[in-house]
Amino acid sequence: MDLELITVGTELLLGHTVDTNGAELGRALAAAGIRVVRRTSIPDEEAAIRDAVAEALRRSGAVLTTGGLGPTRDDVTKKVVAELFGAPLQFDEAIWERLLERFRRLGRPPAPSNRSQAEVPRGATVLPNRWGTAPGLWLEGAPGLAILLPGVPTEMRNLLHHEVLPRLAARGGGRVVRSRVVRTTGIAESALAERLAGVEPLVAPLSLAYLPGLAGVDLRLTAWRLPPDEAERRLDAAAALLRERGGEFVYGADDDDLAALVLAEARRRGWKLAVAESCTGGLLGGRITAVPGSSDVFVGGVIAYDNRVKLDELEVGAAVLAAHGAVSEPVALAMARGVARRYRTELALAITGVAGPAGGTPEKPVGTVWYAAAMEDTAVARRYVFPGTRDEVRARAAQAALFLLYRLLRGGASG
Repeated sequence: MDLELITVGTELLLGHTVDTNGAELGRALAAAGIRVVRRTSIPDEEAAIRDAVAEALRRSGAVLTTGGLGPTRDDVTKKVVAELFGAPLQFDEAIWERLLERFRRLGRPPAPSNRSQAEVPRGATVLPNRWGTAPGLWLEGAPGLAILLPGVPTEMRNLLHHEVLPRLAARGGGRVVRSRVVRTTGIAESALAERLAGVEPLVAPLSLAYLPGLAGVDLRLTAWRLPPDEAERRLDAAAALLRERGGEFVYGADDDDLAALVLAEARRRGWKLAVAESCTGGLLGGRITAVPGSSDVFVGGVIAYDNRVKLDELEVGAAVLAAHGAVSEPVALAMARGVARRYRTELALAITGVAGPAGGTPEKPVGTVWYAAAMEDTAVARRYVFPGTRDEVRARAAQAALFLLYRLLRGGASG
């Protein structure tokens, strides 16, 4: 079954609100075997809503809208869709009584405008909203199928999972749309594409998408409208092929977080981890402590932004700093060894660099970062010139340092 999404709200177009509803709907509908063929955001205007819904019904025969079901003057989605279906609004006493009961529980009276939320297009199926005041609606008729959900994310989510998906799943014919992600880092999209040259025909009928981001390039495989068992079998085989072709740059799957994987490897060995950061200023420690349970591995760190901290807290030699500068391999290695020694840990990470936008030189341009990983008696460092803004350089540096330690723990970054 094909379906179009329409998210209603002028605030979405102004950028004041991020359209999280659209993303969640796309994932949930795909899992139920429903293919979303188009997603549109429109303002709270009758003409825009009428045109978008009518066009979606003509193209696909099914549309799901979010937003515009509240009691205020700009909530006109229900009115417009009712007109398209030739279904005049009728006041529903049962809905009004449920609304009154909800307001009694909240200890406040309803506004006169709330009565409009008890108006229902003739012949529509009401989707009870136990989480808010605006019920969802399910309309079927000559134009096709229209599903109307409120725009409040919690209300939309609950109505989707409790009321909409069970109805749509029955129309899916037992076929599903499922995705699998192979996560890579430390390799550019173009270089990764070269490694994967010719792989698309081998994974067909699955589709393959490259999704570059600050953490690396995710490879998303999608099975479209296949029986569940066949989808899983094909996804397993295709993901294994991508992992083989991606080689040492592959670190995980789906929602795997590199910091969590590093912590798991350290935990398995009973080891502790400390960090020393200059240009990232605590970002690396933040990545690690964002993982639940990190306290059984991570002991802490030093933000050595000024050279005096490198000298005093990490025992980086003054001669080393004078000879090589703060952004250098010897200093990165000394920072890693120094923080491991200070906190008596088996593992350590260190980052020092020029995050920009100023401070670069011809020898060390903006984006130059040295990062190091120490594991017991072994320490390795790498240099990279990261592109992007200051925040992007810092984020990429933290990811690169974690990946270096991950590979060291897995036996792939020594020397």
